[in-house]
Order: sequence, then structure tokens, then C-alpha cells
Amino acid sequence: MAKKVRLSDVAEKAGVSTATVSRVLNSKSTVASGTRQLVLEALTALGYEKPNELREASGSRIGIVAPDLNTTTTPLFIQEAVSLATASGYAPILLTRTSGNSAESYLQMLIKQQVSGVLFLTGFEQDDAETVYRYLQHGDRDIPFVTINGRNPNIGVPDFSTDHVEAARESVQYLFHSGHRSIGLMTGPERFRPAQNTAMGYRQAMMELCPASDQHVIHTLYSSEDGERAVDQLLDLGMTAVICGSDLLALGALRRVRERDMRVPEDVSIVGHDDSSLMSFTSPPLTSNREPIREIVAVAIGTLVEMMTGGNPPRVPMTFRSELITRGSTGSAPRET
Repeated sequence: MAKKVRLSDVAEKAGVSTATVSRVLNSKSTVASGTRQLVLEALTALGYEKPNELREASGSRIGIVAPDLNTTTTPLFIQEAVSLATASGYAPILLTRTSGNSAESYLQMLIKQQVSGVLFLTGFEQDDAETVYRYLQHGDRDIPFVTINGRNPNIGVPDFSTDHVEAARESVQYLFHSGHRSIGLMTGPERFRPAQNTAMGYRQAMMELCPASDQHVIHTLYSSEDGERAVDQLLDLGMTAVICGSDLLALGALRRVRERDMRVPEDVSIVGHDDSSLMSFTSPPLTSNREPIREIVAVAIGTLVEMMTGGNPPRVPMTFRSELITRGSTGSAPRET
């Protein structure tokens, strides 16, 4: 038999008013998610028998919104996020975005599931970012959310990103010291912030190290097919080295270089980004920037949980250094004949 617990007992335990406890028990939407969580925890601690609908809603769910799975690292980010959310006592609800579906439709699904917080994996578009902010921060419920690789200065939420600027700079520096001066870049669509930052780092390093060399940036999709098309353009421009914004782009570049009867790295050096698990087994093994995925996700989930339970962590972006892993796809610049 459930204990007889008064509202005042729950209110004292949670550090809120009895009116707030009443609103939670009656599933009112005017209670902030962090406060709601405090009340639910107090109810559990005191052995209060909650209504069925409240028991179902108090499963403490975290929404995880990811892009489509056609990348090398998205599944790794998802795996870490699901594992850490579960270890923190939250049930993860995963939604993968596909073309043709708006940010609004995903948010409506998450709100119906009564999530306590949301983690957005990888950068979303500017319009999507504003939609997310409007729905989650100004709706009936204030739902905290954080982003990974999605920093947007127009919305003040915590973001945890790989330092794509520094990764591109380090790639250019490495190739420059290997004798390359004709260095091109292919990266993702320009509307996404990681691609913008990669291009920024590339341009900065080229201006500093190779001011007399032309800069060549191609924005495309993160796919091997687009890597083939983009590397064709860069090779036609005489590039001896190509930096890729993802390993999939690099794999496409490797395949196309071979089709053109050219050699890697003797004729052209190729650098990827992600350093997913199979890149050391390509032919030749791929030089790539390794993202600290576990570290990024751990801090992101920890911050989100803190926000969901009433904490107020600093809302400043945090960047993480990648590590350039050098392998056989890069070498000295070919000698001019």
C-alpha cells in the first residue's frame, strides 16, 4: 500500500510550492521541465503513488535528433549519446532526419513524447535553428536543448563542437610542410556551420602560408559520389593536395584518382575528416582528422542533464581539438617536370 504523503511533504522535498506540485500531478504544461523533474524525483523518494498517466510521462526521456545515417561518424555519435543518456537514467528517443521533413514536424513528435530535453547531433540549417528555438524555448513548455557541431550565435544554447577551423588549418600546415602549394578543399553544404568553419580555417591558413596560391573551395554533399565529382574539378585545376570535409568525400576522391590513372600520394595527397574506424584499411590508408566523439558527447549529455534538473550551466560554446592522424594517403608534393 502506498504511503500517505501530503502535498506539503512533496513540496518541501522538492523545494517548490504546493501549487507547483499540484500542477505536476495534474499534468499541467506550465511547469518548467527542470522543476517538473524535481517534483517527480521527490514523489519517487517519498513513495507517493502517482497517477498512471504521470508514471508514463515521468520516464525522463531525452530526444536525440540526428541527420540521416549516411555518414561515417553519425552512428558513433548516436551510440555514445544513447549509451550516456541511458546511463544517466533517461530513456533516449532517437529521430533521424530525412529530406522533405521539417524541423517543426520532428519537434512536434518530441513534444508529444513529453521529452525532458533534446540533443541535436551535428549542425542544422539557420532556418531550422530558429524553428527549434521558437518551439522549445517559447512554447507551452520550456524544454532545454543542446547542440553538437551546430553552434548558432543567434540562439544562446550550449554547443559542443569539433574545432573545424583549427582542423582545416592544421591540415593545410601539414601539407605545406610536405612541399604542397596547390591545395584545394572540398567540404559540405555552405549552409551548415561545420562546413563554413572548415572553409574559414582553410582560407586563413592558405593566406598565411601560401599567399601567392589560389584558393579553391568546393561545397558539396558529404557523399563519396560527390567526392568523385569534386576531386575531378580540383585535379583539373592542378591541385597536388586535397583536403576533404569528411571521410566519405575522401573515399570518393581516392576512387576517382585511381580511375584517372593517378597515384596517391605520389601524384596527389588526400586528407579526410572523421577518422572513422575503417580508414586505416583503405588503399592507401587515409590521413584524417580524428574527432573526440566520446568526450564531446559526454560533456553535451552532462550539460543537458544539468539543465533538465534545474541547473544553469554557462551557455557558451565549447570546442574540442581533433587530431590529425597521418597515414599513407599523404606525402611530399610531386616534383615539377
